[in-house]
Amino acid sequence: MTEKSNELSEQDKVTQASGEEVKGNESAAEPQASSAEPDTKNIENPASSDDSSLEVVSLEEVSSESISESPESASPPTSSETEEGEDHPSEDEEDHSEEHSDLSGLTKVQLLKLLKDKIHHGAVLKLDKLAHEIKAAFDDLVAKDTELALEKFKAEGGAEDDFEYRLHEEEKEFNKVFNDFRYQLNTLRKEAERQKEKNLFVKNELLNKLRELVDGEETTLSMGAIKAIQEEWKSIGPVPASQNRNLWASFNALMDRFYDNRSIYFELKELDRKKNLESKVELCEKAESLKDVKDLKEAIRQLNELHEEFKHIGPVPRDEQESLWQRFKAASDAVYDRRKEFFESQKEVFKKNQTDKEALIAMLTPFGDFKADRIKDWNIKTKEILEIQKAWERTGPVPKEAGKEINKAFWAAFKQFFHHKNMFFKELDEIRAANQKKAEELISQAEALMENTDWQSTANQLVKLQQEWKKLGPTPEKNRDALYKRFKAACDSFFENRRNSNKQANTEFDQNLKLKQELIQKIKQSASGDDLSEEELSGFVAEFNEIGFVPRKNIKEVQNHFKEAVDLYLGKLDPSGTGREDFLFRLNLNRIQSDPNAIKTLNKKEHGIRKQISDLENSITLWRNNLEFFAASKTADKLKDQFDIKIQKAEEEIDKLKKKLTILKEF
Repeated sequence: MTEKSNELSEQDKVTQASGEEVKGNESAAEPQASSAEPDTKNIENPASSDDSSLEVVSLEEVSSESISESPESASPPTSSETEEGEDHPSEDEEDHSEEHSDLSGLTKVQLLKLLKDKIHHGAVLKLDKLAHEIKAAFDDLVAKDTELALEKFKAEGGAEDDFEYRLHEEEKEFNKVFNDFRYQLNTLRKEAERQKEKNLFVKNELLNKLRELVDGEETTLSMGAIKAIQEEWKSIGPVPASQNRNLWASFNALMDRFYDNRSIYFELKELDRKKNLESKVELCEKAESLKDVKDLKEAIRQLNELHEEFKHIGPVPRDEQESLWQRFKAASDAVYDRRKEFFESQKEVFKKNQTDKEALIAMLTPFGDFKADRIKDWNIKTKEILEIQKAWERTGPVPKEAGKEINKAFWAAFKQFFHHKNMFFKELDEIRAANQKKAEELISQAEALMENTDWQSTANQLVKLQQEWKKLGPTPEKNRDALYKRFKAACDSFFENRRNSNKQANTEFDQNLKLKQELIQKIKQSASGDDLSEEELSGFVAEFNEIGFVPRKNIKEVQNHFKEAVDLYLGKLDPSGTGREDFLFRLNLNRIQSDPNAIKTLNKKEHGIRKQISDLENSITLWRNNLEFFAASKTADKLKDQFDIKIQKAEEEIDKLKKKLTILKEF
């Protein structure tokens, strides 16, 4: 077989491995399948057992190794070698080797700080998922705070429809930071997509240059141009994922063709391999030093960067490939073992947290059956359950497999308590609504009376309404003050009107007091004279009664002075017989008329007289009945005479009393 046919057959192998089709001497067509760009971060994948691919490296490294072989012994990379670099994610995809943050148990302030730290120190394009997890955790806490604020608002008498949750400063700041992050992320993504399109154009231009070198005549400058293209290719950033596989397959196929066609510069290639060996040994040393880095996350980050650099360094001598890779892998494993140990150590902490949370659930369970009839009791229990919630939030995460059930048990009991509390306040709201209706009825009655000028009667009615108001139960919190103000305003309006009226009346009362005091002095002066008469005294009494009321504080005093003056006059007048008794009765009635409670006193006196008459009539009837039972004896006449005298005196007393009733009716 000729050299030319050899070249074509080797090219056929390459195109078969990469999925390309070759027609004649033209460059291979780019395949349509898309995949992620090669990445050697996943160091768990062992090196191929094929001696032509002993380390996990890029296709350019595998294909470039053929320079150390003679044209006859040079062979294209196998399909497993070609696909080796395509099993890894592209450079712009997320780095899944980084540790995921455990957000359970974090407060809103801690979540805000975590988001800020991640945005400040991390790659924004890799934070989308974590940022949304933080946002979801933060929203859960805000929802809980909102629910608690609502419960507190309702516990204080507020209506649910009137509730409006006000964001705290950390919540406002979190929303701003998150929105800024989303804007920055979207901007970076758009810019990244534009940059990918630019990178795609540049790489296609490089492919055209590479095709020209591969299809052109071999010169001493070809190797330098190839290395320059390799370096420039590595320096170009990511391209759209749909073009990734095509670009890599085309690039590596062209590189394979280049090295397959080379028949010179093997010594230069060996020197290049040795330089690559030095670079990779240096990377191994850097990876080995990471075991002393205390910050595990920082060590993982640096290790990922070393893997990226290791991937882009060219091939090393074949006899060094396996040992070099094993050294680099061992250094990497040391870092990953530290991460594994960290997570293992956290298992004990998580188990303890699980025990603590189960104890909190046991404390919380009785709250689910709590019931009470007083707001105070519900408020006390609410404080207790919120303290348990704080302890729950302070407790760290639990093992993942138990987390769901533990959270479900805790929040089920928590929600059951507040469900019962809501039912209590719902019933209380119904009672308050009924009391509000009663209060409005009392207000309507008070407002109807507030302009009434029948002072005493209206005052009594308002006092009664005030007593009924005191007996009212609780009313809705939002209307309580307004209802009380309306009721109080109606009562105050009436009593203010009465006070204003009393001020005018007090002036008149003071004048009446002065007139009565002058009349008392006049009676005393008349009593010291000689011309005394019943008519004059009766006139004095009538004049005294006509004067009207005096201030309340002076009533007893002026009544006593008036009685003394009348008694003095009466003592010197000294009327006799039945006329005197009637005169004194009339005089007494006249004095009673000056009393504010005269009507009540007169009614009471009338009732007393009628009772006396009734008692005397009953006694007369009894005595007459007894006379009929007296037997004829020596003492019978004597007893009969005694009872006749009693009956006669009783009848005379009845006549006097009836006369008093007649006089009483005149007043």
